[in-house]
Amino acid sequence: MKTARIIATVIAFLSASASSVWAQGGPLTATTSASSAASGAVAGLHAGYNWQRDLFVFGVESDLSNGPFSTMSAATAAPAMTATTQAGVDWYGTFRGRLGVTTGPVLLYATGGLAYGDIAMTSGMNMPGLSLGSQTFAMRAGWVAGAGIDYMVKPNLVFNLAFQHVDLGSATLSGTTTGAAGTLTQTVTSRAQFQVVTVGFSWLFSADPAAHPMWEGAYAGGHVGGAWGNTANGSYFAQHNLSDVRLKRDIVLIGRLDDGLGLYRYRYVGSDAVFVGVMAQEVALIHPEAIVRVPTDDYLRVDYSRLGLKMLTWPQWQMVSRGERL
Repeated sequence: MKTARIIATVIAFLSASASSVWAQGGPLTATTSASSAASGAVAGLHAGYNWQRDLFVFGVESDLSNGPFSTMSAATAAPAMTATTQAGVDWYGTFRGRLGVTTGPVLLYATGGLAYGDIAMTSGMNMPGLSLGSQTFAMRAGWVAGAGIDYMVKPNLVFNLAFQHVDLGSATLSGTTTGAAGTLTQTVTSRAQFQVVTVGFSWLFSADPAAHPMWEGAYAGGHVGGAWGNTANGSYFAQHNLSDVRLKRDIVLIGRLDDGLGLYRYRYVGSDAVFVGVMAQEVALIHPEAIVRVPTDDYLRVDYSRLGLKMLTWPQWQMVSRGERL
């Protein structure tokens, strides 16, 4: 009767549809995180139009610039995993209103309006025998506010010092991959909110003090400066499918398959969770094609799919032994 029950349980084990489950916090899994704030040089072009009424100048302006990027990295020792992420704004633009007051060649103004841009993130993870690469490009619209000073060097040439606060919202990148060596998962969120200070020049095309107020007319130019902010946060998870007997304890044989391969109940070293699976050293003797080796260590890994098996937790094993569905 006991033998029949073991056989029935083994059959259920072979046909179980559950995916592999591993103990969180055990030595075979690792979770880490990283964060960063971007900074860097910006450069771009701008154009607009001013109207002037006595001391007041109002108008519209549009600009297009590159954005700030940051790089962050994370690593874990057990299991060995490294991750590198770049996050930032490829480019951004604004369309703003301007309102200011002038005292001759000096114009002080406030500005605000629409901002838009492309949030870009690229992230890669690696562990022995497995790698994961993910990237995303997300168009976002938001808002911009700022202020500046224009100084008219001569009727057509204007120098500018400007500050902008740009908010494009957030974007998220996520990815996961599973292979014989294990599983890698990453999630990165970029908050595209940053500050920009630029200096530049503009050419005022229609400047003619005899026919117009000195600030009125169309203008265009370029600007350079620096940006900072744009925070990014990443979380990274690695799981090694190590089936080496040297990493297991409390090993108890609970049955054998027709080919002689044993099924065992065990715990991993450093973890109290109980699993049912195979021993890599025994698999290497009976099914060497199911063994995975990596050059960075001498531990054996088992590709369960080559055996037609699924590793189960002890509670899952008990469920299938009673004929229950997982």
